[in-house]
Amino acid sequence: MVWGCICACGMGSLHIWKGTINAYQNSYIQVLEQDMLPSRRRLFQGRPCIFQHDNARPHTASITMSWLHRRRIRVLKWPACSPDLSPIENIWHIIKRKVRQRRPKTVEQLGDKNGTTFLFITLSNLSPQSPDVFSLL
Repeated sequence: MVWGCICACGMGSLHIWKGTINAYQNSYIQVLEQDMLPSRRRLFQGRPCIFQHDNARPHTASITMSWLHRRRIRVLKWPACSPDLSPIENIWHIIKRKVRQRRPKTVEQLGDKNGTTFLFITLSNLSPQSPDVFSLL
């Protein structure tokens, strides 16, 4: 699984997780602690923000929601199955296309290719609708 974050200010970190993400084994919370929190600090520098993730089970599990609540992280409530409302979905599409072109043979190669690709994608690569979504968020 690959996890990443973006905001109108720039790109956050990218996390490549070997195996599956399971909220009840705290694997998603580990990703949030290791990647989301540092990205949030770097990108927002103490300014308020709202965290958006999709409605995947690890994201909406009570253990995850409790963890976010304890850390006073505001979460955007949005409808299920709405990738058009999530700016990062456009970036995932670009990354998948570029990774498919290079055909990595190992997870390590995938990490290198994916990480490099992710870092060099700018907000200008997003679809025309995405800046409007950023302004709404």
